[in-house]
Amino acid sequence: MEKDTHTDEQIKKFYELKNIAVVGMSKNPEKAAHYVPKYLAEKGYNIIPVNPTADEILGKKCYSELSDIPEHVDIVDVFRPSEQVMPVIDEAVKLKPKVIWLQEGIHNIEAESLARKSGIEVIFNRCMLAEHQRLF
Repeated sequence: MEKDTHTDEQIKKFYELKNIAVVGMSKNPEKAAHYVPKYLAEKGYNIIPVNPTADEILGKKCYSELSDIPEHVDIVDVFRPSEQVMPVIDEAVKLKPKVIWLQEGIHNIEAESLARKSGIEVIFNRCMLAEHQRLF
C-alpha cells in the first residue's frame, strides 16, 4: 500500500485541532475503532462518535451520520474499509473539516482526491494513536 507523505511537522499541527468525528467508532473495547478514540479522548480531544448502531459510546452521544453532528468538526477520523470510504468522504466534504484521516490500512485514491479538491488535507494508512505516541 502507498505511503502517506505528510511530514512530522505537518502531522503535529493536525493534533492542535480538537474536535474529532470518528466514523465507524466501535463499542467493542478490543477494536482499534474503540481504543484509538478512547486514547485521544484521554489526551483531551473532543471525540464525536459516528455509528448508526449505537446511541452512546464512551459516555458520548453517538450520531448516525456525519451530517447529524451539530458542532464544528476539525478532523474526520475514518474506521471503514477502503471500498466503503467514498460515501463517507462525500458526506465529510460538506462539513468542511480541515483534515480527513483514514486509519491504518485504509486508502481510496478517488475519495482522497475528492477531499483534496475541496481543500481538505487527507492522511491515509496511518493510525492516530500510533502517530500521537510517536510524535509526542
